[in-house]
Amino acid sequence: QLQLVESGGGLVQPGGSLRLSCAASGVSFYIYSIGWFRQAPGKEREGLSCISGSDSSTYYADSVKGRFTISRDNAKNTVYLQMTSLKPEDTAVYRCAALRMNDIQAMCIAKLGNYWGQGTQVTVSS
Repeated sequence: QLQLVESGGGLVQPGGSLRLSCAASGVSFYIYSIGWFRQAPGKEREGLSCISGSDSSTYYADSVKGRFTISRDNAKNTVYLQMTSLKPEDTAVYRCAALRMNDIQAMCIAKLGNYWGQGTQVTVSS
């Protein structure tokens, strides 16, 4: 069993930055791939970035490539999403999810996860 808690969301101006954290409790965090997803009102959930548990390889959706960076610290059981050059269209509830799956591209595209956090709101507005 794995519990995930997101933090770091908030209100930021366009062009600003935020760093989201996904803190996990439970056993064997390092074996899980972790993904960041978001959902805006009236829109489908979107897979943004995923990082593998085996070798920390990463995947990014085109919408965030070059602006967002995912990383993990297994000693702290935490995955981060550094977000820069934020745009109003990045406004959404951001959630992390965990899955024992090496194909992180599939995890992100199919929006897969066995364990989900409750989400943190990110609002980009002037």
